[in-house]
Amino acid sequence: MDTLTYVLLPLGALAGGFVSGLAGFGTALMALGIWLYVLPPSLAVPLVLICSVIAQTSTLPSMWKSFDLSLVWPFLIGGLIGVPLGTMLIATADPKVFKLSVGVLILVFSSAMYLNKRPLAIKFGGRIADGAIGFAGGILGGLAGLSGPLPILWANIRGWNKHERRGIFQLFNFTVLATALLLQTASGLVELKVIWLAMVAFPGTLIGAWAGARVYHALNDKHFGDVVLGLLFLSGLTLVWNSIGAI
Repeated sequence: MDTLTYVLLPLGALAGGFVSGLAGFGTALMALGIWLYVLPPSLAVPLVLICSVIAQTSTLPSMWKSFDLSLVWPFLIGGLIGVPLGTMLIATADPKVFKLSVGVLILVFSSAMYLNKRPLAIKFGGRIADGAIGFAGGILGGLAGLSGPLPILWANIRGWNKHERRGIFQLFNFTVLATALLLQTASGLVELKVIWLAMVAFPGTLIGAWAGARVYHALNDKHFGDVVLGLLFLSGLTLVWNSIGAI
């Protein structure tokens, strides 16, 4: 690897780890934007999965007591059922169409939620609806690596506080991403070079996640919600831009 790679690799890990520690998701959003300048997708994507799992694992002990597991389990069950189905759809579906559709959905809803000054607390569907959203997120995760947006949007209109939302973001993404990483490893898609890259990125990921978690604890519900909506908007914009460019 050249000097630029050794500079951008820890920088991307630091940025991705910070956002993950702050919001419970978003490692790929920050890290890929930096890593794809020096790494091919075949290396960058599994590296993001590894660093996401590292960041999520490192912050779980300090967050665990504030999570409400009774809210999370429907999302987890739905997501675990959906991931293999999404993986099966890779051979027949066009991920670009899904990414464009999800990107537009995220842009519309995140903008509407930010402009709406009244807090939402939708109770429709209960845990069955939560499981259905997790299922859809699992399918999108298996198909196009987009497990997070739908559950995150849904959690933001349920009227839950920041700890409850953070628990869903973090535990759902951790479970789905760890499952995807295991499936990719078992399928021989993770090259040995990725392990070396992960070792280089490891310190930056941990430091970033630690710093992000410190900032998270200092935020109130309103500010945390604004951070999440801002990251969602940026994610949607990136998806739409990349999808249009690939068509």
